[in-house]
Amino acid sequence: MLAERVLPLSGIHNFRDYGGYAVEGGGRLRDAMLWRSAHHEAASDEDLAALDQLALETVIDLRGDDEREMHPCRRSESFSARVLFAGGVTAGLAPHLQAAGGTIDVETARDRMIDTYAGMPYRPALVATLRLYLAALAEYDAPSLVHCVAGKDRTGFAVAIAHRLLGVHEDDLMQDYLLTNTAGKIEERIAQGAAHIRSRYGAEIHDDAIRALMSVNPAYLDAALATVRRDHGDIPTYAEAVLNFTPAMREALVDRLVV
Repeated sequence: MLAERVLPLSGIHNFRDYGGYAVEGGGRLRDAMLWRSAHHEAASDEDLAALDQLALETVIDLRGDDEREMHPCRRSESFSARVLFAGGVTAGLAPHLQAAGGTIDVETARDRMIDTYAGMPYRPALVATLRLYLAALAEYDAPSLVHCVAGKDRTGFAVAIAHRLLGVHEDDLMQDYLLTNTAGKIEERIAQGAAHIRSRYGAEIHDDAIRALMSVNPAYLDAALATVRRDHGDIPTYAEAVLNFTPAMREALVDRLVV
């Protein structure tokens, strides 16, 4: 199942299809309509050709202005998708970088990631981009891609929200989130993340702490969803109250993406 979901690209990490899951009440999400990934700065020409074959019409970039400037995405000459993003800074830094400061061990790294996720549902620029993301899924009947830096934290939260609004079961929602730990070139991605983290904060961060920062953990996503449920009861109520995602938009979303 993992091999069927992951698009094996040389320069884009964690590129995969998050459709195909069964939904409550019957039916399944459409395949090859919902894609997620890390950023595309290091995309090869072959990667860009593979992306062209997906016929993407919408790309939602969850990164902040400074992140887009630091890691601009490569595009093919034939790229014509609309690219949606909100101005501002989505998380101060990518969550794994935000949690990395100082000399930390693995337990501290995990605790900081949990704290970072707990605040994720209300980060202003991220909320603004999530509004664009969900509205686009409800409006456009064509393949889309959502991504951030590593394609695991902000993207993981965004996809979890979309999955639940579409009726994907909680266990499948979590399973998809955790595929980050096994999809694609894991060790290469972790090594790149380690180099970036240590260049910013120094070499004192423990290796197992780096792995905790560059991986995903059920406790991370649970922390974000716990914030949502504490304040709103469930994801649809949060989506309506915070993300301006109305019941009519949810109905359109389901009509477009569930078969």
